[in-house]
Amino acid sequence: MLPARKSLRTRSMMLALALAASTGAAHAAPCAFESLGDGHVAEVIDGKSFRLSDGREIRLAGIEPALPEAKEDAKADRAAALTAIIAGKDVTLRGEDDAPDRYGRQHAFVFLAPADTLVQGLLLSEGAAVASAEITDKTCADALMAAEAEARTAKRGTWAGTSVIKNAESADDILTGIGRFVLVEGKVLSVRQAGAMTYLNFGRSWTRDFAATISRRNMPALESAGVAVKSLENQRIRVRGWVEGHPGPRIEVIRAGQIEVLGGR
Repeated sequence: MLPARKSLRTRSMMLALALAASTGAAHAAPCAFESLGDGHVAEVIDGKSFRLSDGREIRLAGIEPALPEAKEDAKADRAAALTAIIAGKDVTLRGEDDAPDRYGRQHAFVFLAPADTLVQGLLLSEGAAVASAEITDKTCADALMAAEAEARTAKRGTWAGTSVIKNAESADDILTGIGRFVLVEGKVLSVRQAGAMTYLNFGRSWTRDFAATISRRNMPALESAGVAVKSLENQRIRVRGWVEGHPGPRIEVIRAGQIEVLGGR
């Protein structure tokens, strides 16, 4: 990745060009849920949040930061990326639920007027965010993942480096991301059930190595989405989610979109 101070300007220019072009997956206007109203962007708070002129604080749905929050330069980069897209713009908000979170923020998919360009799509396609896999609507989720894949293939933004995807064999590295949204990639050595929990084990030590966990209550949703959990054994997969540590690094899989099968039997 470019040095932090230099990348602020570079990323802003890249995103401005992407906005002007309004092409590809971002322009297809996926995630067009029910309207949650319109507004004028008054202030960008961080790489995922902004404030409208009427005082509402908006949190971008469907994406997460592409780099750890602890890196101050990375936080500035993300804020600059969002600023380049929406500062001073009129926007339309869409979503499945208009209820604010416990901090009073409204989570929404944000479209730039008048072209209905999806802000999340622009951020993903420029490597300024990763897809969160929290969206249950398949068309919307597929569009977000496709925009992320576009940036990953082109090595744009944060994908120009090697720190976004963690190696499943590097348990200590994954543990540094506790409480954060992380992507982990590796080969599933075994699939085991213990009580109400199924474990996708990436190592042989359950107390130390990385594992993805699936509770019994979430298994039907994965199976109905076509994820045959037992068939993941000996496959290379990519898992995304929030890292926990008990006792080794863990990511709980709740939705099918958190698992990408890469092959490699």
